Amino acid sequence: MEVALAEAQLALEAGEFPVGCVLALDGKILAQGRRRNSGSASRNELDHAESITLRSLLAEQPRVDCSKITVYSTLEPCLMCFSTLLLSGIRRFIWAYEDVMGGGTALPLAQLAPLYREMHVDLLPGLLRNESLALFARFFQEHSYWQGSLLASYTCAEFQRIDRANG
Repeated sequence: MEVALAEAQLALEAGEFPVGCVLALDGKILAQGRRRNSGSASRNELDHAESITLRSLLAEQPRVDCSKITVYSTLEPCLMCFSTLLLSGIRRFIWAYEDVMGGGTALPLAQLAPLYREMHVDLLPGLLRNESLALFARFFQEHSYWQGSLLASYTCAEFQRIDRANG
């Protein structure tokens, strides 16, 4: 997760939404990446850290067994990324900060079509949560992307709450 946080820091320094992602197998990093095109003139909702990292991995190692890969992300994967990773065979997800606005990991797989119904996933939220929260709080203080959203409001309130608790 520390490498994902470093990727998120680089994204933040570039004016991007601070999401970093790492794909690892047996403790070895296979690919890493960060959010792109969230703050530029070519702004889009396709260049999420998880998608970029997965594309990079599959370009470099097209035969990799994705069923054994663990995803580390600084933000809970959105519905698009979660579904893409699932369809690619990945079943283990670890993230730092919960996405109260668009997180996809609560998707009720057992209630969906057969393709998803049989999938069993391992979800671990909150690893290095406060470190990720601090990056998102800084982002929302400095940038307009998603400003005024539920995620921005929640993040700022959470950051203030933790800051007060820590004195």
